[in-house]
Amino acid sequence: MKRILVLHTGGTIAMQENEQGAVQPNLINPLYSTIESLSSIASVIVDDYLNIPSPHMTPSLMIDLAERLKERVKEDQLDGIVVTHGTDTLEETAYLLDLLLDWNIPVILTGAMRSSNELGADGPHNLIASVRVAANEDAQGKGVLVVLNDEIHTAKNVTKTHSSNIATFQSPQYGPIGIVTKRGVFFHHTLSKRECYPVKKITKKVALLKTYTGMDHSIIDAIAQTHIDGLIIEAFGQGNVPPSIVPALNNLINKGTPVVLVSRCFNGVVQDIYAYEGGGRTLKDLGVIFTNGLNGQKARLKLMVVLEQTTDRSTIQELFYK
Repeated sequence: MKRILVLHTGGTIAMQENEQGAVQPNLINPLYSTIESLSSIASVIVDDYLNIPSPHMTPSLMIDLAERLKERVKEDQLDGIVVTHGTDTLEETAYLLDLLLDWNIPVILTGAMRSSNELGADGPHNLIASVRVAANEDAQGKGVLVVLNDEIHTAKNVTKTHSSNIATFQSPQYGPIGIVTKRGVFFHHTLSKRECYPVKKITKKVALLKTYTGMDHSIIDAIAQTHIDGLIIEAFGQGNVPPSIVPALNNLINKGTPVVLVSRCFNGVVQDIYAYEGGGRTLKDLGVIFTNGLNGQKARLKLMVVLEQTTDRSTIQELFYK
């Protein structure tokens, strides 16, 4: 029987709703009753590592989590891992773990949109489905996966798309790579490539800004005064920004601060198509780094990781095309 670690970090999946309708953390994890029912699926080891709401998660805690998982794999000879997590930042933790863990062992992140004592609570079902995926041979070598609502998504592509619906996690443009049914776990496609970086700490400050009509340079100038190490810009459409911010971006680039471009659209990629002032072609000529479909929050994490290894702009551009 497969040995599966279930590591808890908190989130709605570990919370309860009180009489006033407010959802609060629980001292005792309500998933323990569900874990007892998993004995027919796997030999489960539990680690109550954290109990925090997901907005309290930080890149530093994500790094610590990665190190914890490495320790547990070494100590317990694990066949798979399930991490329970709050949904607000689940995709970011999943993606950073995917960048840091260079192994074939299945790592599954899951959570819940409804607390444990609400009608239709989805946490227990998501946990069971995740353990089934973690114990499945076909899950090996696919990187970090996210399992909710009987769908299997890659950490790179998945994002939270709805504030409250239990079907919130989707992979725009690509869709899930597999499903969980009563009869089994089925994968129908996978990522063509993976990337991992031997990083054990994150020390760089990277800011994230979304473009909007009438945006001027003042906010970028203000952020530049905080001595950031990088900036992610969520641009319009295929990668275009208001012309008024171009000089400020150029100043950052000239100082050696990488500026990385993503689209604020949740489908498609940025491209150097438009040659007007503020258009993608103009930005490319300035030295702005283009991405290949990552959203803003994940591009930020990737730049933080990459900057621990290199500050060369051409190398960073090559890595963001992966």
